[in-house]
Amino acid sequence: MHLAPTQPVPEQQVHPESLGLVAGRGRLSGRRIIVIGAGQRPIPDENPPVGNGRAMSILFAREGATLACVDMSSEALEATCQAVAAEGGTAFGELADVRQADTLEPLVERCVERLGGLDGLVLNVGISKALPIARQNAADWDEEYAVNVRSHMLIARAALPRMAPGSSIVLVSSLASQRAAGRNPAYESSKAAQVALARSIAAAGEPMGIRCNSLLPGLMDTPMGRDASRRRPGRAAVVPFGRQGTGWEVAYAALFLVSHESSYVNGHALLVDGGLGVGIARS
Repeated sequence: MHLAPTQPVPEQQVHPESLGLVAGRGRLSGRRIIVIGAGQRPIPDENPPVGNGRAMSILFAREGATLACVDMSSEALEATCQAVAAEGGTAFGELADVRQADTLEPLVERCVERLGGLDGLVLNVGISKALPIARQNAADWDEEYAVNVRSHMLIARAALPRMAPGSSIVLVSSLASQRAAGRNPAYESSKAAQVALARSIAAAGEPMGIRCNSLLPGLMDTPMGRDASRRRPGRAAVVPFGRQGTGWEVAYAALFLVSHESSYVNGHALLVDGGLGVGIARS
């Protein structure tokens, strides 16, 4: 009889998909998708991990989609588009600052025109100022909500009437929406608002045959995750399987939600956290 070890080594739960090493299988063939937040932040690490937005962009293109990649950093955007092109995918970049509300509908319109239609939208942009409630002020609070919630509503509002029936929208929220472990009220409450907003978008899109779901990554080894670990070195001490997740694992969950494989999944909040949010943790 084979007995599993009580403390598995991380490598036992790492697969080719976890590292982005699997060839595409045409799961998004012919789809036209906008990825908001397709770049990733620079960090001081010599070999930084892939971020969620870049991993999603590469994976979607690998699976046959044509992409409009949107980010506020020209360098990050160019790097993502080059990574897509290196794999034979098709993507173009659009610079945008989602805090500028009046620019968002024209942004969507330009992307849809260049794509020749729209079948998918992923809203991955988000910020965290990591401020505890005692240091929170109105300006910082409003900026986090402008990026994390208002921009998602405005972009989805602009996209819905331009999307084909059978399209899908994904809002990338966070495990932080479900708990207060980070002592970060603006981020945690805005991420919870994203989950509720995804349900509202799902209700609005249902008559048009358009779905919307939210995706809740847990503790991930991404550039944003490494910055969080620098602020709180012990934050990942109890992660399941003895490791943090990867941007590729978030990307595969997003791939499922944006594809027709999830055609009857709507208004759902999908945790990608190894089970941490339901209490599965290393002791």
